[in-house]
Amino acid sequence: MKKLETNYKNTWCPFCGNFGILAAFKKAIENENLDKIVITTGIGCHAKLADYINVSSFYSLHGRAIPVAEGIKLANPELKVIVFTGDGDSLDEGISHLIHAAKRNIDITVILHNNRLFALTTGQFTATSPDGFKGKSTPMGAPESPLNPLELMLASNATFIARSYSLKIKHLEETMKRAISHKGFSIVEVLTPCVSFFNTSDFYNENTYIIEDSNLDSEEKALKKIKESEKIPLGIFYEVQKEVYSKRALVSKKEETVEKILEELI
Repeated sequence: MKKLETNYKNTWCPFCGNFGILAAFKKAIENENLDKIVITTGIGCHAKLADYINVSSFYSLHGRAIPVAEGIKLANPELKVIVFTGDGDSLDEGISHLIHAAKRNIDITVILHNNRLFALTTGQFTATSPDGFKGKSTPMGAPESPLNPLELMLASNATFIARSYSLKIKHLEETMKRAISHKGFSIVEVLTPCVSFFNTSDFYNENTYIIEDSNLDSEEKALKKIKESEKIPLGIFYEVQKEVYSKRALVSKKEETVEKILEELI
């Protein structure tokens, strides 16, 4: 694990859920070829993860971590490209990129840090904030109902959909491993408390439970489980195999190579 350490000072708030995500990710990739791992991040507390882990990384603009990852994957399909993004980053600023990446089935993994607010800017509401959320931008309560990101991903034809919780580090580690090994677009929503501006730790500790894998190719059963609200299920809801985007987009003939296509374009 020491080879994954960096010298950057960690500036996350004490007890931030991002510590659990970082620890789980390090365990998930420790036996991978680290030269083949690239991570991209957006803007937000989640993005600091790029400073704290010693692999190739790219800080993008707000909401743009996913198109950067798509470009990296298309340029070098041998790489394993993992996106770290927040709910504000990818469900407000960059929601169109998230939807189209899922629709394309581009072979990347998205780790969505969902703390249900803009934490870096100290507490404005996002697309996943609960109805009535009182924050810096909505002191009288948010007048909108929250978006369910995994329901959106199922409708967008994502081929791997899962949810975990930042304080269940072992479960998160195993879920990340499955997502990274999936051939195609994979997303893991990670429920994570913002201890400074919206501390959901007690709620998630009491109201989450882990499901067993079953009927992973059934959209109907996946949707029913994703929409459960009385208790929040954690696990893999949906996984199917479909042709990945790079194969469909860049190779139109069986014997044709990416290099040959690029030569013709030039």
